[in-house]
Amino acid sequence: MIKFEEIWEIKDVARYLASRNLLKKYKKQKAFLFERNFKIVDFKKRKPHSQEVFQFRIDKKFRAYCFLDGKILKVFHVDDHQ
Repeated sequence: MIKFEEIWEIKDVARYLASRNLLKKYKKQKAFLFERNFKIVDFKKRKPHSQEVFQFRIDKKFRAYCFLDGKILKVFHVDDHQ
């Protein structure tokens, strides 16, 4: 089970979310992550599993990519999944 206490956004993630009107959806998914509702956000480890990169769904089109740094989940990229 993945355990983290905080979620941080790295680089220009917040700007990217704002420019595509995804902030409200992202905050909602972030709240689900804090509640440990991993199935709702489709939180999973990306392949290859050795890189320790995770992803979760923001909406049908966008995914957020993150990694675990101690007890902090750091979102480093948001991408168009399609």
